[in-house]
Amino acid sequence: MSAVEAAVAGVPDDAWLVVVDMQEVFTGESPWATGRFDHAAAGIERLLPRFTGRTVFTRFVAPEHPRGAWVPYYRDWSFALVPDTDPLWDLTEPFATAAADRRDPVVTETTFGKWGTRLQAVTGDHPHLVLVGVSTDCCVLSTALAAADAGATVTVVADACAGASDEDHERALAAMRLYAPLITVV
Repeated sequence: MSAVEAAVAGVPDDAWLVVVDMQEVFTGESPWATGRFDHAAAGIERLLPRFTGRTVFTRFVAPEHPRGAWVPYYRDWSFALVPDTDPLWDLTEPFATAAADRRDPVVTETTFGKWGTRLQAVTGDHPHLVLVGVSTDCCVLSTALAAADAGATVTVVADACAGASDEDHERALAAMRLYAPLITVV
């Protein structure tokens, strides 16, 4: 049993694995590339079998027409203003194939945080969520805080997440630890 698998050994059998934004836009030469993406992906791959039938993948995409604070955000990151069907937003392998083969739901949002009506429709109103993915300091953090605030039990698997930098990853984990016992970082 790997360290990642051992970390979730005490998680209830009805918990949901939420694989946050393992997408092409966060790899390679993208301005949003996450340095330890491959490390997070390896941890997530080890967890997938444990959550067969209880896994949901998420995707972050740009809105067609940014509004409010998103207007200056996309002024800075105009490369991302492409339709949600653009390959930039695709799940990476092996996750695209896993989602299709296993028929795992994919929740797409134009917000950093993925907790909302679409994710609730899959997991229920007060689930136990096991969060993994990228970026720890953005979409994972935003999802964890909103879900916990709404009454979900949240477990974040640190070794199956990656931040914009190692320092940002650690700072986000430290912030989430402040929410114990609503959020547990393992």
